[in-house]
Amino acid sequence: MIVYEADKKQFLSDNFDRDIEDIILTQFKSKTGHHVGRAEIASWKDSLLRFATVLQDDGIPDDMGVAVELHIPQSAKRIDVTLSGLDADGAGTAVIVELKQWEKAQATAKDAIVLTQLGGGLREVVHPSYQAWSYASLLNGFNEAVYEGRIALRPCAYLHNYRRDGIIDAAQYAAYTDKAPLFLKGETERAALRGFIKAHVRRGDRGRVLHELANGRIRPSKALADSLSGMLRGNAEFALVDEQKEIYEAALSAARAATDEHPQVLIVKGGPGTGKSVLAINLLVALTADRLNVRYVSKNAAPRKVYESRLVGSMTKSRFSELFKGPWGFVDAQENSFDVLIVDEAHRLNEKSGLYGNLGEHQVMELIRAARCTIFFIDEDQRVTLQDVGSKEVIRHFASHKHGATVTERELASQFRCSGSDGYIAWLDNVLGIRETANVTLSPREFDFRVFDTPEELHAAIETRNGGNKARVVAGYCWPWASKRDPSAWDIVIGDTYRRRWNLDQDGSLWIVTPGSIDQVGCIHTCQGLELDYVGVIVGPDLIACAGEIVTSPAARDRHDKTLKGWKTRARVEPLAAHAEADLIIKNTYRTLMTRGMKGCYVYCTDAQTRQYLRRHLGEA
Repeated sequence: MIVYEADKKQFLSDNFDRDIEDIILTQFKSKTGHHVGRAEIASWKDSLLRFATVLQDDGIPDDMGVAVELHIPQSAKRIDVTLSGLDADGAGTAVIVELKQWEKAQATAKDAIVLTQLGGGLREVVHPSYQAWSYASLLNGFNEAVYEGRIALRPCAYLHNYRRDGIIDAAQYAAYTDKAPLFLKGETERAALRGFIKAHVRRGDRGRVLHELANGRIRPSKALADSLSGMLRGNAEFALVDEQKEIYEAALSAARAATDEHPQVLIVKGGPGTGKSVLAINLLVALTADRLNVRYVSKNAAPRKVYESRLVGSMTKSRFSELFKGPWGFVDAQENSFDVLIVDEAHRLNEKSGLYGNLGEHQVMELIRAARCTIFFIDEDQRVTLQDVGSKEVIRHFASHKHGATVTERELASQFRCSGSDGYIAWLDNVLGIRETANVTLSPREFDFRVFDTPEELHAAIETRNGGNKARVVAGYCWPWASKRDPSAWDIVIGDTYRRRWNLDQDGSLWIVTPGSIDQVGCIHTCQGLELDYVGVIVGPDLIACAGEIVTSPAARDRHDKTLKGWKTRARVEPLAAHAEADLIIKNTYRTLMTRGMKGCYVYCTDAQTRQYLRRHLGEA
């Protein structure tokens, strides 16, 4: 998607003869259905006018394409300005321009990080050249024409209010200013930027390249599990973008500074698809390369099993078991016996360890005590059992009050799953009754979400999307596991014709990557922490719509479901609190299931009224 598109001649006219910020705002509202803040509108007015003066050059073709706010597919990122045309050889080329209104910055010791005045205070952010380069890398990862070399990307940054001072252009940032040249305030700088543009765009293309960037064929999605082997060898499989890079550098700094006397705890909050696991694996690689004693910790067995299967031949099983651990392995760990523990999916931590939940004191406390630096990646909206006690409040309590650690909190916000739609996540929170948001209706342009009338139609649609073995059907745990005792029995029986088996016995934790398992149905335990291109979700009678409200029923879960184990006992003592907690667990479960898809989520609800409820919130009814 491109918010604003024109040729150079029209772009100059919209700047000098009209109010371009109003034109872009109108287009933005029309194409996204959202509003923007005053600061962004002001930046369009100021920065685009400054950039228009750069393009006032007869050597820059009038029919060159100009895009403002080009949306990078499969992400929530937008490029400020993209110029398109043909190079000296007649090949497609695009100049990516990151615009900044900064006037001053301070250098830091962190790679590609600077301090500047933003939002009323000093903030550590990525260097503009790094940002431009990372956006180009992101686009290269998603767009087939760029990846195959049919379109060349030329990133740069233009800080039109910033005079060269030896800080923003310091030698320590040369690795990125070489990849994405930095242009600053002044006529000489404007001339240099003009020269850069003219060197790469010799002839106009009337926006053809822009159209291919925005609407061209999208490369097959790159999942973390498929890239793990390369990452552990030190290959940069994923470009860390914006707050990902900022948090990565903050985590490295905390890990390297931590001592026995001054332990560090970093809490990183991030919703589904914000790159928590990608960041965790990158940190594991970097800190291991620093010769620190590091472990990756995750309660979820499925991701660890999938990762292990992907590393066959490149890492021994014993080495994998040493690096990747469950949280119960730290019950008897000596204090500070590790340099760093990287705890992924920290919301899934339990109070006790052991088969019967009777070992240790508290998993959060044990992990903090075992390392000089503990990094927790957390999304409290993915607590899916009553035993999940990982929360920011609990971590802060044990870190600062019990262990005397310095606690830092950061947040990952940018969406790289669900077609990069932050709006879809907010809509899902609203429609499932988790929290009220402004996203009452989901537009089909935001995310491929569909409601089916039969489970057969749902499963068939997911099967057609299973190219590359990246589509699966999952369900709430509302059906018994009959095939556990009788392999010929069906587990999920809906109506007269839908008959499927749970994945739990045959493939277990590897169900999501096992060829042929498209015929089976997965559950929360075998997909949480992992991702698909398309996910099909069967919503059972534990979640229904009644009179326009979502109502949950713990009793509708199968009696062997352990995620709600103990809720009846709690309900006898504190009925309101117990029902509220069970209600949230059920809603979180479906939220987690519905956010496994990078490209789409297809849903069938056993309750007809719930199907109608979802369609109304899609604007279809």
